[in-house]
Order: sequence, then C-alpha cells, then structure tokens
Amino acid sequence: MTVLVTGSRGRVATTLLGLLHDAGIKAKAASKNPADLSPPDGVDTVRCDLADPATFGAALEGVDSVFLYAEPSHIDAFTAQARAAGVRHVVLLSSSSVLAPDAADNPIAASHLAVERALESAAADGAFEATHLQPGAFATNALQWSWAFRSSRPVELPYPGSHADPIHEKDVAEAAFAVLTESRLRGSSYLLTGPESLDFTEQLAILAEATGRTAAVHAVTPGQWKESVSSHIPETFADALLSYWAAHDGRPVPLTRTVEELTGHPARTFARWAAEHADAFRP
Repeated sequence: MTVLVTGSRGRVATTLLGLLHDAGIKAKAASKNPADLSPPDGVDTVRCDLADPATFGAALEGVDSVFLYAEPSHIDAFTAQARAAGVRHVVLLSSSSVLAPDAADNPIAASHLAVERALESAAADGAFEATHLQPGAFATNALQWSWAFRSSRPVELPYPGSHADPIHEKDVAEAAFAVLTESRLRGSSYLLTGPESLDFTEQLAILAEATGRTAAVHAVTPGQWKESVSSHIPETFADALLSYWAAHDGRPVPLTRTVEELTGHPARTFARWAAEHADAFRP
C-alpha cells in the first residue's frame, strides 16, 4: 500500500507520516511547497496543492490511499483524478462542526461539509471508499495563548467559561493510521473528542501548572474581542467562533470514546499535551 499524505506540514500529517514509516508502509509526503518538508528518511515528497488541480495527477500516481485535508475549491477534480489513478480509499480530516444544524451556512463547517459530500458522492458511484474523521477542538489551539504566557500578559476572552474537548494531535494521527490500515474501519464517519470537557479557564490553569507560568484571564465583550482579531480573522469566522463559544458557555460538550475504540488506548489528556508542549509557553 502507498499512502499520499496531504498537508504534510501539519502536526497531524507529520505524526501520521512517522506512524506509517515505522510500520513499513510506503507513504508520499505532499505539500504545496514540498521543499519545506522534513519527512522520515526514505519517505518521498511530492507537490500537491489542493487549490491547483494541475498538481493532482503526479501526486496521485501509484497511490492506493489518501489522507486528505478539507480544501473544497477543487474537490471534484481531486475525486475524479483519484478515481482515474486507482485510489481505493480516502480518509478525510474533517471536523465535528459538520454535525451542527447550521453546518452548511457556517463558514467553519461549510468547507469540511462540502468535501465530505463530494467524497460521499464519489464513494456512492464506486470510485473509492471514503472515511471521515471528525475531531472537535484541537489541543494545539492553546498555542494561541503562548505569547501571553511568555510575556506575562492577560488572555482576553469573551466567554471564559466556554467548554471544548481538546484532542491531542497524536490521537487524531493514530485514528487516521487505524482507519488507513484496517479495512473493517473504512467507509464510516468517526467523531473524535478528547477525554475531558474543559472550559477556557480550566485549560489555562492546566497550562500554568505544566509550565510554571501564569496568564491572567481578562474578560472582554464579544465586540471587543472581534475588534482585537479583525486583522487576522475574517469577520464571518469571528462571528462563527463567538456563536459557538456562547452556545457552550458553562455547558460541557458531549464526549466520545472513539479514539480508544480506534487506537486501543484512551485519548490523551490536555494535561499531557500541556506537559509535552510546555516549552512553547516559556520565554
């Protein structure tokens, strides 16, 4: 089996490449800029820009399975070329946001949902099997607070009590490895969560314990937060985040045991993630 791993600069894809390499499974590390990749020894790199269909053919040559990031702009061209190349299985890194009632109108969920639907359509036509991984909040989202810890400045939050289910990137990668290598797991959708529902203040307290540093919480209004991020978060995305946080303010999110069912071990805690990434929060 040969696996094309798209988005190979990402944390999940990088971890997945290591798992495939250690298992003796041939993989191709794909990226828009493959020269920037540092895959395991013996793993080939290839250019695959999901926004440029001209790169699909060469990247898919000789590939049996694909680990795919959710870029909808040319997904129909990708599925067509995957089918022509003889790909048998596509594993999509989707998002739990696709399960929301307003997913089609939500800018965060819509791109993932569009790719899921395109893959499902291709699978229904017999092109290949499609499997969707739907993680919730990534633990790596906490890296946005690293500057506050390093500079001893407060973290501005519009909903400090909003809950999330931070999942370790290694758990997502191991779930992807499981569905890529075990045929019985193909063709389903898997909702992945971390093992705990934690609000933002709880996450910050765990980071403080792991790093030996603190970051105070400064509660701000939704409008103040939106203005503070306007230079790097589009307004529609900011509104979607605010809506999600408001809906989960003081409300724990539902959890699954899917990580354990796929990988054979419980999902890693946020405390473990914090300990492993503590240096990112220190000067």
